[in-house]
Amino acid sequence: MNFFLALIILIPFISSMFIGIAYMYSIVKSPISRLWFTIPALSAPMVSFILGLVLFLGLHNGAEDYVYRPYMWLSLDTYDIYMGFLGDKLSIFMVLFITFVGWLIHIYATAYMKDDEGYGKFFAYFNLFLGSMLLLVLADGPLIMFIGWEGVGLCSYLLISYYFEDPLNVNAGNKAFIVNRIGDFGFLIGLALMFFYCAPYGYDYITIQAHIDSIPLPLLYLVGLALFIGAMGKSAQIPLYVWLPDAMAGPTPVSALIHAATMVTAGVYMVARFHFLYELIPAVGVFIAYIGAASALFAAIIATKQSDIKKILAYSTMSQLGYMFIAVGLGAYSTALFHVFTHAFFKALLFMGAGAVIVSLHHEQNIFKMGGMRQITPLVYICMLMATLAISGVPPFAGFFSKDEILLEAFASGEYLIWAIAVLSAVLTAYYMFRLFFVVFEGQKYHHEHHPIDVTWVMKAPLVVLALGSLGAGFLGLPVLLGGHNLIGEWLAQWGVRASHVSHETEWMLLGLNITVSMIGIGLAYRKFKNYDLSKETLLEGVVYHKFYIDEMYDKFFVQPLRRLSERISVSVDVEVVNAFVMALSYGFVRIGKVIAVVQNANVRFYAFVMILGASSICAYLIFILG
Repeated sequence: MNFFLALIILIPFISSMFIGIAYMYSIVKSPISRLWFTIPALSAPMVSFILGLVLFLGLHNGAEDYVYRPYMWLSLDTYDIYMGFLGDKLSIFMVLFITFVGWLIHIYATAYMKDDEGYGKFFAYFNLFLGSMLLLVLADGPLIMFIGWEGVGLCSYLLISYYFEDPLNVNAGNKAFIVNRIGDFGFLIGLALMFFYCAPYGYDYITIQAHIDSIPLPLLYLVGLALFIGAMGKSAQIPLYVWLPDAMAGPTPVSALIHAATMVTAGVYMVARFHFLYELIPAVGVFIAYIGAASALFAAIIATKQSDIKKILAYSTMSQLGYMFIAVGLGAYSTALFHVFTHAFFKALLFMGAGAVIVSLHHEQNIFKMGGMRQITPLVYICMLMATLAISGVPPFAGFFSKDEILLEAFASGEYLIWAIAVLSAVLTAYYMFRLFFVVFEGQKYHHEHHPIDVTWVMKAPLVVLALGSLGAGFLGLPVLLGGHNLIGEWLAQWGVRASHVSHETEWMLLGLNITVSMIGIGLAYRKFKNYDLSKETLLEGVVYHKFYIDEMYDKFFVQPLRRLSERISVSVDVEVVNAFVMALSYGFVRIGKVIAVVQNANVRFYAFVMILGASSICAYLIFILG
């Protein structure tokens, strides 16, 4: 069954290639039925999920970790690097929810994109995105992981700027691509340092873990920080988060796939995969936890003043990722991965529910131009309510269990400032999410030019499945305190068992506090937005609405100086050096041409004279010299 690892990755890639070829045929030759795009697009994630489930059952029944290395990919002197795949408990765990949630998003996308002229192109990109993420998580070493790492970066660029006719969308795609390249530069530094010290033994995770102590401790700190810089970019943490809100320029299914099952979780997965490194440098782990806490609070504050429904959800993703980095930074990797798992369900549901509302309102995204959607789409209302309760940490929904576990880890570790920041972020999360919910579904209906319509069942069915996941997924990590059995914690026990313990009394107190702060946030939102009057023009302004002007500061202190520098280099190098060299060369050829033109003068008599002179010279040479 080791070969299944390659199949899980290859199937989405092959499907993407097939759809791309079919799309090109439909453009160049003649239009073809959209079934040629839909069937392979939906089959790929489903088949990959089934194969992943088979491997999961094998591991559950005591099988060894799956390893498959089909061929040597790179040979450098004495270093042999194989195209290798690893199926252990962590990677298969990731595969299961990536493919399952990804499959539901694909189903939803068939309805969302049904009228789009680039339907085939979209699904070619979509399958490629899924395959790249699967390559990232199933790679058996950091170099192969980096291929998938860059693959999801490329696909995010292609999908964010999908509507490339609008320059704003192209700018958003460029922004995501460039900011991630900044993070990837740090990531590459970390990989290069590890390669220098560990490659003589091998460059897969198992070998690196066995020889990680060959790296001097100061360099270990540098490696850990450099790798985390890559995670900052991919998982949108301070200061490399600015691409994420603008990434909402792409179609809504793209937002769901990026935020729930692919790109943004890559950074958390990477840190968890290198747990053996970060366990040796706990100070770097604490730094990661503080960055996560700051990101969680910062994003939550900004989300309280946004009006675009997708950007509110984008900042909520950044905030939830902050919680995950709190956990991995404190060494509770399995707890972070538990939140990655629950977050996949309720965040996909939130984006897809938002997309249903957007379609219903003829692509309106301002929440203050919505209202009254409970009557228009009652099923979407129920699903969005469940997802909002889940992200707000209300029991018994999934987000409560995973977020409570993270807050408990922060308190038990003794990092009380991190814990306090995370609690405050939880209050704000409940507030801004129910602000969105009450305005969109309970507020007085905004008077639109076009009558709102309900969406089709193709879009609703995945919402129902995700709503059930948002309700039930948390019970897989039910704590012993509540009479449960933490199945996910046991499955991922290798990736962090809590080092610090608290009494049951303290645990009960913290659990009650977590519920209380969520209720406070919901109560504040209820009081202000339950019957919000959308007939009045809502003006949002101020520092928070403008996202603390971080984008403007980046533009002033980084983008504009670099642009001026590039223009200066362009003038000094391109004009004064390259252009001067080319022009001097051309002038030289002109002068040579003028000399040659004396001979090449188009005078037939002159040519005949030269030919006779040449022939006479040869004859004279033969007679007098060789005669």
